[in-house]
Amino acid sequence: VRPNNYSTFYDDHRQNWSIMFESEKAAVDFNKQVCIAKCNSSPVLDSVLCQDLLLGEGQGVEGGDSLEVAYTGWLFQNNGLGQVFDSNVNKDKLLRLKLGSGKVIKGWEEGMLGMKKGGRRFLIVPPAWAYGAQGVAGRVPPDSTLVFEVEVKRVKLAKECSGSDGLSVSSRDSPAPSPVPSSDGFSSD
Repeated sequence: VRPNNYSTFYDDHRQNWSIMFESEKAAVDFNKQVCIAKCNSSPVLDSVLCQDLLLGEGQGVEGGDSLEVAYTGWLFQNNGLGQVFDSNVNKDKLLRLKLGSGKVIKGWEEGMLGMKKGGRRFLIVPPAWAYGAQGVAGRVPPDSTLVFEVEVKRVKLAKECSGSDGLSVSSRDSPAPSPVPSSDGFSSD
């Protein structure tokens, strides 16, 4: 995803291509379909698939940063978007979360890393990174793959939250482990 409704990609012969779309909506819709196609072509979905829809501005978020996000969540059904099971898009309140606190599903903790204020991202989250075998009664069946479109509306960086003692909650060079359960095997493309 690039500014001004451009997307670039490499084909299977390592040729670089650019596409310019007539509208932001057309670019967003195309990039959602790319992510769904990646999911459908994976023999086993064992990590979160992320596809930027809009890049946003500023510094990318990392563990310890606080965010306010608008989101919609769908069940992944019949190789595509199924029914919406949760959304706050048409509500007054944004979801507030602190990355790395373990308060949201593991797929969000990993899938939102690097997002910027104003950025939108499409996430396809396998059951092990979501609600697993238990699901959510009446909303998410057991062993469901979930799809989310998330938009970062506000960001408060952990570095801005640290006191004058010089201790930062997180830094890019810090080898400190994340407080969320082990994310072994997670790969980010």
